Amino acid sequence: MKNLAILLYFILTTILFAQQSGVIQGFITDAETGEPVLGANIVVNGTKFGAASDEKGYFIINDLPAKIYVVRARYIGYKEERLANVNVISGDTTIISFKLYPETYSFNEICVLAPKPIVNKVVWACPVVVINDEPFKKGSIAEISEPVPNREEYEILEENNFSYVYHNPLSAFAVDVDGATYSNVRRFINHNRVPVTGSVRLEEMINYFSYDYKEPDDEKPFSVNIEYGECPWSNYNKLVHIGIQGEHIKVESEKANFLVFLIDISGSMSSEDKLPLLKKAFKLLVEQMKETDKVAIVTYAGSTGIALQPTSGKNKKQILQTLDNLGAGGSTAGAAGIQLAYGLAREHFIPDGNNRVILATDGDFNVGVSNTDELVKIIEQERESGVFLSVLGFGMGNYKDEKLQHLANKGNGIHAYIDNLMEAKKIFVHEINSTLYTIAKDVKIQVEFNPELVDSYRLIGYENRILNSEDFADDAVDGGEIGAGHTVTALYEIVPRRTSKLKNVWKIENKTPVVSALNPNEVMKVNIRYKQPDGDTSTKYSTSLYERSYGKGLTNNFSFACAVAEFGMLLNNSEYKGEATTESVLKLAALGMGDDQYGYRKEFVSLVKKYSALINM
Repeated sequence: MKNLAILLYFILTTILFAQQSGVIQGFITDAETGEPVLGANIVVNGTKFGAASDEKGYFIINDLPAKIYVVRARYIGYKEERLANVNVISGDTTIISFKLYPETYSFNEICVLAPKPIVNKVVWACPVVVINDEPFKKGSIAEISEPVPNREEYEILEENNFSYVYHNPLSAFAVDVDGATYSNVRRFINHNRVPVTGSVRLEEMINYFSYDYKEPDDEKPFSVNIEYGECPWSNYNKLVHIGIQGEHIKVESEKANFLVFLIDISGSMSSEDKLPLLKKAFKLLVEQMKETDKVAIVTYAGSTGIALQPTSGKNKKQILQTLDNLGAGGSTAGAAGIQLAYGLAREHFIPDGNNRVILATDGDFNVGVSNTDELVKIIEQERESGVFLSVLGFGMGNYKDEKLQHLANKGNGIHAYIDNLMEAKKIFVHEINSTLYTIAKDVKIQVEFNPELVDSYRLIGYENRILNSEDFADDAVDGGEIGAGHTVTALYEIVPRRTSKLKNVWKIENKTPVVSALNPNEVMKVNIRYKQPDGDTSTKYSTSLYERSYGKGLTNNFSFACAVAEFGMLLNNSEYKGEATTESVLKLAALGMGDDQYGYRKEFVSLVKKYSALINM
């Protein structure tokens, strides 16, 4: 009984203390650049409590007794900042944030040792910097003039307009399963920044998420699912939701993999969100490997080399050790690395296996061939060998999004952006089969609309995947790839004929109207062409959407895809956003939450709320 009493005492004391304590959490950013400050110290005055900020500038201090505090943030090279009257409430979380201003020094107070100029920037490699007789070192770089400008590169695309069906009844595009845009947008918002122009591709926002479509039940490698309902951001228009579900591969039928990790170890990859995160990501992939798989590692900086010859999945320790030994430094000879990696993949090609190069970089190629068009030509030649290319983007500040997405599109692989370890886990653990195993390549969709039922239409997103009508049946024209278990989603906003007079805003060109072969109640026909992963000739599949399907049996897939599309249009300030609001986005997301196995949809809701707070500050 005595022991029981003591145990109850400790339990009650713990509960009481928990009720009387709270949490402080928040972010620390550079006041001038908006970038997170890694490694800043946060101190709660008069206590032993404190924390350090992570690579996102995030910190958390737990179990603080409930009272009002003064909290300080400091980091060498910055002025200390103080927040007074930080009220910690029992059982609650107090959110705070710091913006640190860099210290300013006059040049006669600075002695720089071992200077080395870096291209077009007043930046100095600096083993030691002495400021007012005190040593100062901020990483491996000290900036003695203006901050380094943001050198990220994005392709600015003109969003799809409405097309008048009487003159343009056909719409064709290559599928896209990439999700790089969404994780990159998440990075911007989590760093308290609005995504920059060109960084938001709507199809990649939508296709970041998987959807609960029915499985294929015949010989085709995928199923096609169509829904037809109200357009949330326009009272007059309707929305068509096309969903493709790739077949899942059974464990016993998985092909052997030969993977060449092509890793950028140039100097630009030195920060924590680049090479160190990259290593952790690839370690997750290595842990998923089978004994029949093989891995080689090619690295490139000023020159290229083979860090690891093809090694069996039995020897995971050796592969992991090679990753651990990688360090960053030098310039970036990306094209030479690509050619070496493909050469190794061809030399050790596994017939009837999955042969793939996985390029991991920030995309900042600056030695040899670096022009996007020239790099694409190299990839187009190399893909004929049957080796696929997937591209993983890392880091901020000089991330070359445009270059990397073009390489992935032409290399028959995915383009992903890894902003944290959870994203790496999504790609290399939760979605490992869809990442590695292609079930259909050169997949194209062509939609034919009925001019008697549809006045005009607009494909949401896919601007850089649009095809000419004649390209659909041309097997020489590249399409997109679908991985095992992948879902592909496309949305069309349409103006029905019965409401077209209410929306008389699209100019009717002076052309001869087409004659439709569709049935009177057939809203549209969806045609799909695809090739087997090792095939050269496409197969065609067709299905139709009928008017009677309108508003019937709409699933949470429809609601959630609408929510993501509407949010993407807000981010892009789309001409066609209509009545879109973050409140509407959140309502749609709640309706479409469904079975959120890994919490990705809940994270989306949180991201929308952060964005709403950011733009209303």
